[in-house]
Amino acid sequence: MDFEDTPEEAAFRKQVQKWLGENAPKGASSGMFAADLNEKEALKIARAWQAKKAAAGYAKITWPKEFGGMGGTGIQNVIYSQEEAKFNLPGGFFDIGLGMCVPTVMAHGKPEHLERYVKPALYGEEIWCQLFSEPAAGSDLAGIRMRAEKDGDDWIVNGQKIWTSGAHYSDFGIVVTRSDPTVPKHKGLTFFFLDMKSPGVEVKPIKQISGGANFNEVFFTNVRIPDSQRLGAPGDGWKVSLTTLMNERLAIGGGGGQLGTDQLIELARKITLPDGQPAIKNSAVREKLADWYVQGQGLKYTRFRSLTALSKGQTPGPENSIGKAVSAQRGQDYSAFALELMDMGGILNENDLVPFKAGFQASWLMAPAMRIAGGTDEILKNIIAERVLGMPGDIRVDKDIPYNQSPGVK
Repeated sequence: MDFEDTPEEAAFRKQVQKWLGENAPKGASSGMFAADLNEKEALKIARAWQAKKAAAGYAKITWPKEFGGMGGTGIQNVIYSQEEAKFNLPGGFFDIGLGMCVPTVMAHGKPEHLERYVKPALYGEEIWCQLFSEPAAGSDLAGIRMRAEKDGDDWIVNGQKIWTSGAHYSDFGIVVTRSDPTVPKHKGLTFFFLDMKSPGVEVKPIKQISGGANFNEVFFTNVRIPDSQRLGAPGDGWKVSLTTLMNERLAIGGGGGQLGTDQLIELARKITLPDGQPAIKNSAVREKLADWYVQGQGLKYTRFRSLTALSKGQTPGPENSIGKAVSAQRGQDYSAFALELMDMGGILNENDLVPFKAGFQASWLMAPAMRIAGGTDEILKNIIAERVLGMPGDIRVDKDIPYNQSPGVK
């Protein structure tokens, strides 16, 4: 495992630091930038920043130059992500599109698709979303029910998707549908991309406990999608979906913005317990802080294994599944403990009244979702058990039977 940049990586890091220092919006490094912006305002600034990054080649470093990328390496992409994470910039609007949707179009689309859609997405002019999960199919993606039926040169799509991040401001989306219910569930899927303003598409935001509404349910009623917007052959939708999922799992980086052990230790120094002593001096508090610190270091060095693999041009191993299985639970636990330290103040969720601008409150409200998004705890543990430890796989009673004969399917 390597802990330091190679000379080439160090030079690239300095180049990135210089560019960010000269081009990041004023105030972005203060930690205050965009703190109180509404979604519309943040999106406007994010589009401008995305266009500036794209013009400099930093928007998608690993993409080929003909698609607007830098033709760089995975480790260069990680280095840029680490350095940009030091700036408090409005983001997230383009992560799904550029991280999963557009790469899927690039892998399975026609040349005219690439010419039309890649550059506008890269420059932030058009935003994409991913329409996968359904009310009865989340972790088991192959269990989807949304129907696609061929009608001349079009497909007519009916059904519902849910938990679709950013659908309410997206221009385009990728969607996987069931086109043949008479074959086993993995073999009867067909994949498309579509205009989110198509007649029959209805987006309904889902109000979250945090007060936000970034997730949506999306209803399709006789939506016509041209066959020219099909990705892969009819019935090959599972194969195309795996391209999307692999891009999601390889989207590792420096990541910023979350409160962690350092902030929790700082909070424990400031909080006074009923005995009049700072919480940091309490042995029970110190024990918990030590446990989370050790876990954090384990996660840090496990990530270094992935970064080392990328630096050497290799594919990372199962480290990301292991890391997420640990970090999601850890984040929920220490956020809850932070609220306990604040006593009655833990129920407040006002930026101006609570330490770290109510960051621990926000983390605690979001923590359960992080144990679901990108792979539930149970799915990750199955992956680790089967692919890392070599244990027998789960019994799947519906694996080889026609989808319409599966238990629970009407």
